[in-house]
Amino acid sequence: MRKVDVLVVGGGASGLQAAITTKSTYPDKEVVMVRKEKQVLIPCGIPYIFGTLGESDKNILPDKNLTSVGVEIVIDEVTAINIKEHSCSTASGNTYQYEKLILALGSVPTLPPWLKGRELEHVYTIPKNKIYLDEMLGKLKDLKKIVVVGAGFIGVEVSDELKKKGYDVTLVELEETILNRAFDEEFGRIAEEHLLERGVKVVTGKGISEIKGKDGKVDHVVLTNGETIATDAVILSMGYSPNTAIAKEAGIELNEFNFIKTCEYMRVLPCTTDIVAVGDCAEKRDFITRKLDQTMLASTACAEARTAGMNLYHLSPCKPFTGTIAIYATAIGEHAFGTAGITEFKAKQENFSVVSGSFTGVDTHPGNLSHTHKQMVKLIVASDCGMILGGEVYGGYSTGELTNAIGFLIQNRVTTKALLTMQIGTHPLLTGSPAAYPLIKAAEVVFKKLR
Repeated sequence: MRKVDVLVVGGGASGLQAAITTKSTYPDKEVVMVRKEKQVLIPCGIPYIFGTLGESDKNILPDKNLTSVGVEIVIDEVTAINIKEHSCSTASGNTYQYEKLILALGSVPTLPPWLKGRELEHVYTIPKNKIYLDEMLGKLKDLKKIVVVGAGFIGVEVSDELKKKGYDVTLVELEETILNRAFDEEFGRIAEEHLLERGVKVVTGKGISEIKGKDGKVDHVVLTNGETIATDAVILSMGYSPNTAIAKEAGIELNEFNFIKTCEYMRVLPCTTDIVAVGDCAEKRDFITRKLDQTMLASTACAEARTAGMNLYHLSPCKPFTGTIAIYATAIGEHAFGTAGITEFKAKQENFSVVSGSFTGVDTHPGNLSHTHKQMVKLIVASDCGMILGGEVYGGYSTGELTNAIGFLIQNRVTTKALLTMQIGTHPLLTGSPAAYPLIKAAEVVFKKLR
């Protein structure tokens, strides 16, 4: 049995960040990471191995991020956790006794048990598993037609990337618009238009009821309305589930969605000081609604990991994780989309009284520069106090950083009044005009409605 100060189980984004933060905050502590994978993929880059990158080797999280700060990496698999003995057993027969345990167990793709034909050859999911994805890329090379099921961010990005490689791609989404959970309808419609322009076929308002095949291989899918689509492969992008079976077996409490119950310092509940959980396996609440949330994002995972690492031995009231703001961004060609907080539809569904306002401008000034892109900003604001609850952006490549700024406004409970006096730095090549900055102009639209 080996005794260690801090044992990190899992080597994805949350495990990496938790290990680095812990070692940086408590440099005298020995930090050991146990992970199954020899090489870890950058999670957000996975869709791009199907097109832009061309291979998974160009999408690797470098180990030097860990080793350079003194974190030890062990390639093994934790198979059991013994809470009473403060120990973990591994597949290779080793046992680690820990002072502190960080669970970064990640998530696995959802494979609906009701879906007939899911066992056929050339039915795939998108796991964060290099070996699986490399085999999948090899098998797709000789195929032509692909149906992608589920138009969340991964489904949209994978569809676009596969089309770049010359595949005949059909994206199927049960909801009426793509990216439905993250964006209001008007943004989903714009995203769909850009996918269609790039040659991806998009089917909305219909799901799949069955996958059918010949000689054990996929031949076509059957939609919920009875229509069929011929295809050589099916990629299921229907969400992810927390990988928490090992935690449950150890007696660690899970919530109704099978996430490990945690407090705002990411300590496992009922409150314990020696085990924390971070990332896709950890419970989280929506920053606005305070309800249990199933958001799984690398950026959220890293925020949780920093919180857990900094508070591992000593709590700081200045460093809790107060809920996920769900900040997303994606790009379809030269067109980018970003969202933070809750949509107008979700706000009204949750019984918030809200006012929304949009402004469409451009992301340079003057607007006839060669790289100018239209920029549309929508703000969702509480009508009683003017607090910003959500924001959505459509524009060029600056969209990601503008979305991050909106997320920070939400996290700090900024109101539209404060936003109207926001001081900004502008430049002709980099931003919209100081007199027509879309974020502030959208706030002006909302403020007029509030008056």
